[in-house]
Amino acid sequence: MDFHVRDGEKEWRVTAFYGWPAVSDRHLSWDVLRLLRGQSSLPWVCVGDFNEILFSTEIKGGSRAQWQMKNFQAAIDECELKDVPWEGYAFTFDNGQAGTANRQCRLDRALCSEAWLDLFPYAKLFNLDRELSDHAPVKLDFDRREIGGRTRSQFRFEKIWVGEEGCEDAVIKGVERGNGDLASSLRGCANELQAWKKINIGKINRSLEVKRRQLARLNEGDRSEEAMTRRRKLIAEIAGLYKQEEQYWRQRSRALWLRKGDRNTKFFHSRAGERRRKNHIVGLIDEDGREHTGDEAVARVANDYFQELFTSSNPTYFNEVLLGLEGRVLIE
Repeated sequence: MDFHVRDGEKEWRVTAFYGWPAVSDRHLSWDVLRLLRGQSSLPWVCVGDFNEILFSTEIKGGSRAQWQMKNFQAAIDECELKDVPWEGYAFTFDNGQAGTANRQCRLDRALCSEAWLDLFPYAKLFNLDRELSDHAPVKLDFDRREIGGRTRSQFRFEKIWVGEEGCEDAVIKGVERGNGDLASSLRGCANELQAWKKINIGKINRSLEVKRRQLARLNEGDRSEEAMTRRRKLIAEIAGLYKQEEQYWRQRSRALWLRKGDRNTKFFHSRAGERRRKNHIVGLIDEDGREHTGDEAVARVANDYFQELFTSSNPTYFNEVLLGLEGRVLIE
């Protein structure tokens, strides 16, 4: 996949690359790379699984023929590409075998032209932790930006909480705080559930973080049968936590048509984010036709509108209004 990106005054080219897996066809990968190079003079970054290594230090537990590495080196030299600076565990592929049968290689990388690196001088490729696949995912970070402050979100009950330990107790405690008043009971439930959520629901992410760190240590450790058994058990636990996370974002996104079993959590995030954008009020127009933006101004216009709407105008001619109504006395 090859496409151009334009962001303001910046324009560059991105290629998602996959090299031929068979050694006998590997030369076709380098032919394609050369062909792509000749199609544009834009700053270029090429990222993906090249199915080849550049140096003998990029393989662990085996060896690579020199001519294979030299062919790759010749191709990137001819295309005037270089490695994007990277961070993480060096070997992005693992065949999953134990002991002496284990093979690890750096097959996934990002290559770029000098012009692209001039455009993004702080770019970095992150080799993330390998989990369910034999390849580690890679993340190309080329334009870091600080995200602005977030407004306080309103309370929402999440379906994923049902059945969680302590959820029902929090609801009961909140109702008891209301002393029979519905509004007070609802506020009490919201407060109790928020306090409970901070302690309990965050445990999904906390558990994922802990298990990912454990997995990262196993990925970089030995490949004994015992270590591989621990890794398989850990992956099963991580997969279970992913299912819980998926259920959470499924309910947040309200995209009920997604097939059960998909782990496209990024999709759920985007749908939930889209809902937040739709619910966000950018500005309001007051009764004089003037537009007001900003949280304080919008809140002031909304408050004035509803205060006017629900404030009595102190009418005095009630009798004229009531003339057309039939009187009725109820016996209690």
